[in-house]
Amino acid sequence: MERFYPNRGDFIALVGNLRTLGDLFRLRNTIRKSGTPSELLPVPNKGKIVPATRRSDHAPFWDAGYPAMMVTDTSFMRNPHYHKPSDKIETLDLDFLTGVCRGLEAGIRRL
Repeated sequence: MERFYPNRGDFIALVGNLRTLGDLFRLRNTIRKSGTPSELLPVPNKGKIVPATRRSDHAPFWDAGYPAMMVTDTSFMRNPHYHKPSDKIETLDLDFLTGVCRGLEAGIRRL
């Protein structure tokens, strides 16, 4: 995936099954317009080709045949503090988080 995506964790990722493809593009474009870098990853076969894409609450919806997406900063792949005792508010980029929230709010209104 390194051929298609940035090697820095300075973006928000939108991961969805193929039924969400249009929404993925619309949401990504709106988030980008709000000033926050965003990438999308449409995954076929319920994400089974890339198991890391199933590590959240959206996977059971995929399994049941529903359109669903995950919004992630890629957690453990980018954040050395993820789910560790050092995972504290001081280690978070709150300005980035604010941008993500603003972009999502605007994007969800357009879905």
